[in-house]
Amino acid sequence: MKKFLCIALAVVLTLGMVAAFAACSKDKGGETTAAATTETKETLVMATNAEFPPYEFHEGDKIVGIDAEIAQAIADKLGMELKIEDVQFDSIIPGVQAKKYDMGMAGMTVTDERKESVNFSDSYAKGVQVVIIKEDSDIKSIKDLEGKKIGVQTSTTGDIYATDDFGEENITKFDNGAMATQALVAGKVDCVIIDNEPAKNYVKANAGLKILETSYVEEDYAICFNKENTELMNKVNGALKELIADGTVKSIVDKYIKAD
Repeated sequence: MKKFLCIALAVVLTLGMVAAFAACSKDKGGETTAAATTETKETLVMATNAEFPPYEFHEGDKIVGIDAEIAQAIADKLGMELKIEDVQFDSIIPGVQAKKYDMGMAGMTVTDERKESVNFSDSYAKGVQVVIIKEDSDIKSIKDLEGKKIGVQTSTTGDIYATDDFGEENITKFDNGAMATQALVAGKVDCVIIDNEPAKNYVKANAGLKILETSYVEEDYAICFNKENTELMNKVNGALKELIADGTVKSIVDKYIKAD
């Protein structure tokens, strides 16, 4: 009799535990809990240098701009969670090489030198390198840059091309374009070579400056990837192609760059 009672009690307890477990897996409305159903998205880590408006810049605590919005659209298409890391421009490619970041997107120009270190996506925007000068400057054309003190942002194409064309001894490097522009205002350099869009912002913010009418270099912007990570590059490139085709990329660019 005691043996029978023990078995019956065990059955009751087991059924109770099953019922309790089932109840715990439901919320008040009878739905399964978020913890049981939420799928964790894979993170897409993008390195940028948020000192390059309108491509990337800070708006409060948030990084916004053309690159930030295009990257978010790509992540959405791939079902991934975008994480943006703000770093020095010259640490983006080494960080991607070391697999610290999944990709680099910072108004980055495709060059043969960079292609030795990383792979690039298709181009998503065109860039133009220009020269910022003082309004009373004697610099009237690109050829007048010979022998001048030229300010650039470290490791940008402005830095690379100017160093090659005018000699390292004539180049002064800065962490960002704003610092280079302030050096021009203070008379520490004779001009600044930088992308046309941030150049417009710097000239607007600093009286007495203007952009030389003649462009210095025209270039393509693209996203860089570790050479071993071709799978991600192909996925991102596929999403980027769709976003270009459906007009999303153009609408983002037009939002930040108004037609003159």
